[in-house]
Amino acid sequence: MTYVIALPCVDVKDRACIDECPVDCIYEGARSLYIHPDECVDCGACEPVCPVEAVYYEDDLPEQWGEYYTANVAFFDEIGSPGGAAKVGPYSVDHPLIAALPAQGAAHG
Repeated sequence: MTYVIALPCVDVKDRACIDECPVDCIYEGARSLYIHPDECVDCGACEPVCPVEAVYYEDDLPEQWGEYYTANVAFFDEIGSPGGAAKVGPYSVDHPLIAALPAQGAAHG
């Protein structure tokens, strides 16, 4: 099980969750943040600090954002498990679902 970052994070990337994560498993893409499913320890520290309420435990992910679970997992298909986001820094790519979204603007942040 893992936590998932959904639509409200796209084009916002507040990063409060990154600061709170004790295992450094939240990676930065070009337009969104992603939680590594194999590195996440399910502590839940990221969820309450997200100012746009984009972080959900996978079983609590709203149905309309169900595809964000797949996007979060698939983001790491080519990256693998680097063992910590801080040492790799931001990536200049996103999962195709997020990359294809129109700009989210201030409506979500």
